[in-house]
Amino acid sequence: MVKTDIRSLMEFAERHCREAGKIALQYFQKDIQIEYKADASPVTIADRKSEELLRRAIEKEFPDHGIVGEEFGETSGSKDCTWYIDPIDGTLAFTRGVPIFGVMLGLRVAQKYQVGCVFLPALNEMAIAGNGEGCYWNGTRASVSKVNELRDAVFTHSGYEYFLKQQRETIYRKLEAATALQRTWGDCFGHILVATGRADVCVDPILFPWDSAPLIPILQEAGGTFTDFHGVTTHESGEGISTNGILLPAVLALCG
Repeated sequence: MVKTDIRSLMEFAERHCREAGKIALQYFQKDIQIEYKADASPVTIADRKSEELLRRAIEKEFPDHGIVGEEFGETSGSKDCTWYIDPIDGTLAFTRGVPIFGVMLGLRVAQKYQVGCVFLPALNEMAIAGNGEGCYWNGTRASVSKVNELRDAVFTHSGYEYFLKQQRETIYRKLEAATALQRTWGDCFGHILVATGRADVCVDPILFPWDSAPLIPILQEAGGTFTDFHGVTTHESGEGISTNGILLPAVLALCG
């Protein structure tokens, strides 16, 4: 019987992201082969095996649902119910033995972002959220910070080079000058820091649908926002900003 309530979907996502994380840890800090895709991003056997596990679980439990994954593309299914998989977000960190990589899984149903899950296996951190059910960090209700001025904010990102690549270095310089602290706690880790109140703003000028879709419910249910550079909540813009909500107007003013 297919489970359809949000809490059951959250349990499904959490359970299988943990299983995928176990696969990633089998290869973490090991001497494994690194390949490079057409966009020069790295990929390993751990990425592929992690995604295969998640795909098998979805196909078994929800055979009529669609799947969009980083490594194996799009699987036909209901366009009204689509799962988004990033089997290892932060593969570069993973291949260098840095523990801030995560397994990401999100579900979008009838144009609404219903479930988001990010598991950071090397840190044993779990962020899970469901529409109307809240966001939880390691089993405790998560919430964003109360910082209300950019001059007091912690700004995280994945690297200045990504702003350069998108010709948005001016935006980076504005954010750097406006905030109290800047750190390259990037990839999904940076956005989870915002959702859990440990950072206040995370800006990514380059994102894919499988990066963004899981983050939207997590940030929203934690009381924050996930938008593109124009303030639109979407997984399709190729960019993303996580904030505590209070700081969103000020951040958008610098990103315009």
